[in-house]
Amino acid sequence: MSIADNTPVIIGVGQYSERVGEPGYEALSSMDMAGRALAAAIEDADASGDVAGAIDTLAAIRQFEISRPDRDPPFGGADNPPRAIAKRVGADPKRAILEKTGGNYNQKLVGEFAADIANGASEVAAIVGSEAISTVLALSAKGEKPDWSENVGGEMINRGYGLEGMIEPSLILHGATGAIPLYAFCENARRKKLGMSLEEYRLKIGELFEPFTRVAAANPHAAAPVERSAEELATVTDRNRIVAEPYTRMTVARDQVNQAAAILIASAEKARELGIPEDRWVHIHAVTNKVERELMARPDLAAYPAAEASLTEALERAGKTAGDITYFDFYSCFAIPVFNAIETLGLAPDDPRGLTLTGGLPFFGGAGNNYSAHAIAEAVQRVRDDRGSYALVGANGGMQSKYATGIYSTEPADWSDNDRFIDLGEEEGGEPRSFTPHESVTVETYTINRGKKGDTAIYIGRNADGERVCGDADLTHDHTAAVFEGGDPFGAKLSVKQDERGRNIGRLAS
Repeated sequence: MSIADNTPVIIGVGQYSERVGEPGYEALSSMDMAGRALAAAIEDADASGDVAGAIDTLAAIRQFEISRPDRDPPFGGADNPPRAIAKRVGADPKRAILEKTGGNYNQKLVGEFAADIANGASEVAAIVGSEAISTVLALSAKGEKPDWSENVGGEMINRGYGLEGMIEPSLILHGATGAIPLYAFCENARRKKLGMSLEEYRLKIGELFEPFTRVAAANPHAAAPVERSAEELATVTDRNRIVAEPYTRMTVARDQVNQAAAILIASAEKARELGIPEDRWVHIHAVTNKVERELMARPDLAAYPAAEASLTEALERAGKTAGDITYFDFYSCFAIPVFNAIETLGLAPDDPRGLTLTGGLPFFGGAGNNYSAHAIAEAVQRVRDDRGSYALVGANGGMQSKYATGIYSTEPADWSDNDRFIDLGEEEGGEPRSFTPHESVTVETYTINRGKKGDTAIYIGRNADGERVCGDADLTHDHTAAVFEGGDPFGAKLSVKQDERGRNIGRLAS
């Protein structure tokens, strides 16, 4: 098949990582690591021409430390991250983009930039992200504070934080801060649907993730390259404590990493001009993106319709089924996005093809918003080595808030209609919610957030009018504590009072 000049192809991928205290450890800043990943992607292209000089678009994935307006980089940072990365390889892109917050965006950007290339708006685009969280923690613990600030200047398209639909003040008020308890709500809703106890469900999570640990153990970029059994992952110990029911520490995303990854996309015409061998080219067969409703508005708290829509549409646009895919990587910050994805595609947790290419976020590492760039890099290498095969990468953002899917192969993809990338928009509708005081609630799901300052049992349920509400269960009340600690408060009716902070405090009748 003749490949049209405006066909977008991935020409190079690169990864860089370091682990604190190991030989060769340099305590690099996130920008320095990003530069090395981009340099590795340029080298990976095996070009005879100047790839860096040809980059006209560069998007930087937000580091965690600049992903919210209330956070400041502890060691300072670049005023223009995409140009700070570009200068490290001698690039000077016309467009420099700082992307929104979310683990779906590197995957979405592949589709966006591929479409730009197909319509002639770009010739070579780069997507780069990095995290140096592990180094920041290690240096801070020693009282060291290097200066990582950079005044690069230049134009930059700042797309904002993109936190819409991801932060719900009522949940935060009641102690559901951060991703772990929010995912735990969904996980427990799924556990209720399956009729499992906490111990049974923890083992199911362990069984899902045991093969992930084997992949991570063989990955030189993994933050925790240790093979573990399902029982080890599921058993509660001092080293594997509960962080929020039902999660043990080992089964949640590991953000203490030093990892960077980069992806380079070019038009076929430009790739030829740069002397990039065609055996380096990987074709983009489909990219889709879909946004979910806010958590408390979702009709089924265990489900993920946005992921279902993204995955299904990507396969349809690629003209493939799940049976045609040889390599999968499903975003695995927690178990439930993986469960929801594989149930959509009719895959078993122990599918012999495997569900991760990196080792997954709890074991390879959750490189902030950039994890899926590592997954895409691994997918590119797999299909290059296994020519004619297909790889699918599923990228999740927020609290199961947005999902992007990409399908890759060395087999050519026809971009003449430029319809292989689609943003599917937002899920519409949603459940009625109330943020005013209520006298009673029927519990739908919950978690117990385990913290150094004590435990907080948080529920989501329905008030007497059928509206969604949230609150805290009164763990000082013996009967209430026994039901929640026992793991089966589903359907329980609590009487509710408001405390001086405006929180809803629920307890069972004695």
